[in-house]
Amino acid sequence: MLRSAPSLLGLSMLLLGSSGFCLAQSSATATPTVPNPGTFDAAAIARLLPPQVPWDGASQSYISDASDPWITPAERSGLVSSPNYVTTMAWLQRLSEASPQLSMQSIGHSNQGRDIQMLVVDRDGLSDPVAIQESGRSLVLIHAGIHSGEIDGKDAGMMLLRDLTVGGSASALLENTSILFIPILNVDGHERNSAFNRINQRGPSEMGWRTNALNLNLNRDYAKLDTPGVRALASVVNVWQPDLYVDVHVTDGADYQYDITYGWNGPHGWSPRIADWLDGTLRPRVNKALNAGGHIPGPLIFSANGRDMSGGMLSWTASPRYSNGWGDARHMATILVENHSLKPFRQRVLGTYVFLREVVALVGEDREALRKASIEDRYAETETIALGFSPGEDSGPIRFKGIRSENYLSAISGGLTTRWTGEPIEQEIPLFVMDQPTVTVKRPRYYYIPQAWSAIAEHLQDQGILVDRLEQAQSVEVERYRLVEASLDAENSPFEGRARYTAGTPQVENVTVQLAAGDYRVDTQQSLGTLAVLLLEPQSPDSYFQWGEMASILQRTEYFESYAMEPLARKMLEDDPELQQRFEDKLANDAEFAGDARARLHWFYEQSPYHDAQYQRYPIYRHR
Repeated sequence: MLRSAPSLLGLSMLLLGSSGFCLAQSSATATPTVPNPGTFDAAAIARLLPPQVPWDGASQSYISDASDPWITPAERSGLVSSPNYVTTMAWLQRLSEASPQLSMQSIGHSNQGRDIQMLVVDRDGLSDPVAIQESGRSLVLIHAGIHSGEIDGKDAGMMLLRDLTVGGSASALLENTSILFIPILNVDGHERNSAFNRINQRGPSEMGWRTNALNLNLNRDYAKLDTPGVRALASVVNVWQPDLYVDVHVTDGADYQYDITYGWNGPHGWSPRIADWLDGTLRPRVNKALNAGGHIPGPLIFSANGRDMSGGMLSWTASPRYSNGWGDARHMATILVENHSLKPFRQRVLGTYVFLREVVALVGEDREALRKASIEDRYAETETIALGFSPGEDSGPIRFKGIRSENYLSAISGGLTTRWTGEPIEQEIPLFVMDQPTVTVKRPRYYYIPQAWSAIAEHLQDQGILVDRLEQAQSVEVERYRLVEASLDAENSPFEGRARYTAGTPQVENVTVQLAAGDYRVDTQQSLGTLAVLLLEPQSPDSYFQWGEMASILQRTEYFESYAMEPLARKMLEDDPELQQRFEDKLANDAEFAGDARARLHWFYEQSPYHDAQYQRYPIYRHR
């Protein structure tokens, strides 16, 4: 998931995708030599981590006996290691063949050609989305390994599938709920496994890599859909329409007592009724089950100052590039689970098992209330939509179950470093909630997309957004943006394989345009209308514009020659006294302009009919 949250001043860098690299490197800097892993002792390195707090929770009773023929590979290791792709899929295939409630199907292929497998778990063995929807049972989608080093959900899910089927101890949960389980979403990253992939995580003994074979982070891809894994997941959501979606991760960052943390965008976000159900119904029920299992549940935790928790906690609101922001934007109950990386793998897997088991039970029991909240959010007539959020003032204090820390000046780094002592403490700390809209827009009734930009329409359709085409030409009064402040976002490019752009504040032009037969229309009064707004408004951080899909509108393609422009400028001044006054005012008030011969001629070029009228013009129209 996200790393430890930065200071509030640095928050925008994190949300816009700052990758923390150096843009320039001294020519005297030598390429570092990568040590042979054989010279490192993983167990000894693990002992350099903050002290481990002993744990002996009741959830250990869920571990199968060694004599059980359906013991999972991770359980057989004592929940120390996690199986590779081949072993995982072989075990799941064997379970599927032995259980009539299970079916296994490929939902896509990775860049390296591996199947991305999904298990369908249904009481009656149904494996068709329409049949499951008609059954009336709730449907929960769970996946693990979007960051494949953070693999707890895979091994917890395998245990749960066993207990739901051949094991029988949890089979009653299938009376009201069916499950979609994707054990590994980032299958290629999963196989780039090593004992040295995550320096700050206690187990498993070997773990996968964060990104896929093209070095793309799947949990930054929900808006642009560049990766096979997230494209496959989006297709699953569009076809199966789950009631609730769970994405299982492992944290980095500060040390604290909580072992299973989880959350969602709050009621200030795009799905307030769903957030109310998650806050008021799901969290108390799941926390009770986790406490009974010997775990300490908590909310998603990010340090407001980037180090320890003394500066406060940040309550994050995700944008649609992330799983939980995407789910919030499409009005689907979505939970981001972040197990604490400094807790042992065994403890984290068992906590995940308890979490998933309780969520499945609750969604089955309270499915009508959840569906009601989802429908109300999908069809709420919200006139104004926030395109992003920033932190507000301190809304705390809150009581926090922390671990004592000390800051010291490092002789190696030359800066402050935090040392965690392992001593549990409770402290009052500030809480900063990202609930302040950064930019808001009025929801248009329609967006119109000229067919020259059909790729944008296709991207929307990949998201499940309904797009129709005009059957005949028509003249329409629209709002049109001109992005005069738009530029390449040099600070945050490249990012996730893309050059990113900033939009600035658009100039709004009210014009009548002639639309052609075959142009596209997007009605925002549909269940995914909010998501459409977030993808099409250029000021939205996860808009197609900011992801570089329309960079060509910022490129000049026709120019002037001075020998032609200079006499034309003289004629323009002779013919237009008002233009001459504006020119003289600009000379008097803009010294840089006055001293730049090319800029002065270009100013006249912009006033002439020769200037490119489509330069910086956003190609998508808004109809109110």
